[in-house]
Amino acid sequence: MSGLFHLLLALLCAPLLLGVVNRTKALFAGRAGAPLLQPYFDLLKLLQKGAVYSRTTSWVFRAGPLVSLASTAAALTLLPLGGLPALLAFPGDLVLFAGLLGLGRFFTMAAALDTGSAFEGMGASREAWYSVLAEPALLLALAAMAKRSGQLSLSGLYAGLSLETLLAPGGPALLLAAAALALVFLAENSRIPFDDPNTHLELTMVHEVMALDHGGPDLAFIQYGAALKFWALGTLLTGILLPLREASPSLDALAGLCGLLLLAVAVGVVESVIARLRLTKVSDLLASATALAVLALMLARRAP
Repeated sequence: MSGLFHLLLALLCAPLLLGVVNRTKALFAGRAGAPLLQPYFDLLKLLQKGAVYSRTTSWVFRAGPLVSLASTAAALTLLPLGGLPALLAFPGDLVLFAGLLGLGRFFTMAAALDTGSAFEGMGASREAWYSVLAEPALLLALAAMAKRSGQLSLSGLYAGLSLETLLAPGGPALLLAAAALALVFLAENSRIPFDDPNTHLELTMVHEVMALDHGGPDLAFIQYGAALKFWALGTLLTGILLPLREASPSLDALAGLCGLLLLAVAVGVVESVIARLRLTKVSDLLASATALAVLALMLARRAP
């Protein structure tokens, strides 16, 4: 039941994190900003509209948003939140977690290519290049944590984490893995410095350009899937940096939610104080994430 509670909490509260990010950026800019619940209003508005499909598209274009949303929701069933266990847990589920995220990305890129648009093809190409650099960092960071804990399940990896483990001899490996996951988190969610989710220039878009031809419920599925992905990867990061374990499932859920809200505030601060990197520099930053993950794995192997 605790694992099911985490899944329901994620499905309900994931769009709230995007509202916190936007509100934080508005405060830094001196504006009142949109309401915290604006992402929910946007989703409801899109769900009430109809979808328009080009005659040049096939079933791939229609399946893209659905598969992307379903795969991200399925990945959430493998994630623990604080002291709350995952709904599904088995040895090797960390590989399935990365595979489900990759499946959603593949169908998103395929749907963009199915339109025949040059702009969406450009965005799909950039997304593929980002994933080539980000996925090794994600897997190597999880491998370092698996080596440190001796577990091959995400629930097992995070169940043994505490503030004491960060101060133990293997703590630096966990911190390096967290640094790598932080960069992957920003890249996978199309946040600054890798991408600007608020840009309207097709030549500079990455993720948003792949959704230009989607509208109505399909666009709602894409935006909701992006919120769930923000929650999923944020849970991986906050589980290391804020390994809070309380006595009751309700307190564990509250602690995990507070950690994700703090992460959303941090993302808003980052996007308010730094600019987006040039495309030629993005690959260097993602390569550094892989280097941090490799170093974390090496330290985990040497730790007692």
